[in-house]
Amino acid sequence: MATNLLSAAECKNATSNGAGVRKLHDGDGLYLWVYLDGRKYWRMRYWQVGKEKSLSVGVYPKVSLSDARKKRDELRKQLQSDLDPSAERKATTLRKKLAAENSFEAVALEWHSKQKIKWVAHHANRVKRLLELSIFPVLGKRPIDQIEAPELLGAIRKIEARGAHDLAHRVLQICGQVFRYGIATGRCTRNLSTDLRGALTPHVMQHQSAVRPEELPDLLRAIARYDETGDKQTRLALQLLAQTFVRTNELTGAEWGEFDMENALWIIPAGRMKMKTEHVVPLARQALAILAELKEISGGSRFVFPGRNRDKPISNNTMLFALYRMGYKGKMTGHGFRAVASTILNETGFKPDVIERQLAHCERNEVRGAYNRAEYLPERKKMMQHWADYLGSIEAGAKVVPLHGQAA
Repeated sequence: MATNLLSAAECKNATSNGAGVRKLHDGDGLYLWVYLDGRKYWRMRYWQVGKEKSLSVGVYPKVSLSDARKKRDELRKQLQSDLDPSAERKATTLRKKLAAENSFEAVALEWHSKQKIKWVAHHANRVKRLLELSIFPVLGKRPIDQIEAPELLGAIRKIEARGAHDLAHRVLQICGQVFRYGIATGRCTRNLSTDLRGALTPHVMQHQSAVRPEELPDLLRAIARYDETGDKQTRLALQLLAQTFVRTNELTGAEWGEFDMENALWIIPAGRMKMKTEHVVPLARQALAILAELKEISGGSRFVFPGRNRDKPISNNTMLFALYRMGYKGKMTGHGFRAVASTILNETGFKPDVIERQLAHCERNEVRGAYNRAEYLPERKKMMQHWADYLGSIEAGAKVVPLHGQAA
């Protein structure tokens, strides 16, 4: 048994006595290295296969004398088992590094960085936020190949406990995509999300509210009167949304540079589209007239619908809250114009492919999804003008039978 040569007081008061470094021995290879500038480090000196080596044991006083002795004793046990403490430490560091690289969080963030290239920014941010709030705190640091189904279920059920059943299914779906990416990159061998089928409370898909086709005339007339209680820009935004049936965020983020007035086309860049594919919206005469009014009130902003800060567009909620004020809360949303247009145009007799292209419902198949932006453009121009004429007719109170290409 080695005699301990140092005391706690000696460690505290030790100086280098003017030397660059002074080494104070504590027995069994443990030393306190005291530097000229006052820094103090614990090191252990040992021999392996006849070769002298030393290993850092910690910084004093963060590592006390008693703690340093415990670490020394642990290292000596490794030596007694013919293990090199230095090599074992490097191996442990490597294992931790590999575990960190293969953690669920690391794999998920790598997957997210690959996917966000084809996502719009707000969707990419939402997916990452869901992982950061719901999964990373529980499973983020766990090696993805060591996670078991009950662990994943436990994390998802915390979401269910808040009553957010739809969100629970969405987060599980995201986790399933991460596991599939992990399998593809050799980090795990099982997709645990498939093991949890039937384990969550079933959810009912909630479609965004939309008026029935027969209710559309009253809605259009209510929008036309919105200036009486609201502002003109919001009224024009709702009317243009009805005319073009684009997604709400695609409308609110519109910039004047996207419009080709001469050819009556609105070209929405890929970066603003849900499927990251440039989209063309033919503009009917009525839509061009609305844009002319908007140009007069946009105040020189690059945005078609500038907010109070002219360098930023209005919020997506602007039109939603306007619909609320008109009495359509729970009955209609901005997205609802897409559903109504799809229903009526399909009943009208336009080709489904033409309607789907105008709705920007891209093919999930990557080959078919890379379609020419002008595909079906002549038919789409006719359809959009027919749609604008139809909206104008029913708003005026005409009894319109939506037959393809004509209005009674």
